[in-house]
Amino acid sequence: MQKLLLLLDELETKIPFHKKTNPSISNSSVGWQIEHSLKTIYQIVQAVKNSNPEAYKWKFSKNRLLISVIGFIPRGKAKAPKVVLPDENITEETLKNNFQKVRTAIQEWNSFDKNAYFPHPYFKNLNKKATEWFLHLHTKHHFKIVKDICK
Repeated sequence: MQKLLLLLDELETKIPFHKKTNPSISNSSVGWQIEHSLKTIYQIVQAVKNSNPEAYKWKFSKNRLLISVIGFIPRGKAKAPKVVLPDENITEETLKNNFQKVRTAIQEWNSFDKNAYFPHPYFKNLNKKATEWFLHLHTKHHFKIVKDICK
């Protein structure tokens, strides 16, 4: 989780640009990208926390294999579930509060069983290690978009 925490530190520096947009990069603002990343991390950490490690079963996923080989998520290829879509009213205050909420949730990560898992809609069941990989990959994807919008 250390790589994710470092990425969150970088992402947090972009809060002052939360209203900035660039339609040639994304239809969403910097704030939307940040908030979506935070909601995703929080929801997934909660899902892993509340999972039953004994029910975990690895399943092959060609999507997971492809993305792990290329090392990034292609832009515009996936649709986010409603539960991680940000509200319209994104402020600096809500972003700061949600960074704190996510960091607090992550503090529990090391106590989770190695087979605690998250059922991903494209990558199937991701155990703790695979979930950590995905959270970093996903956050990095949105951070790159944020950086491009801010150029």
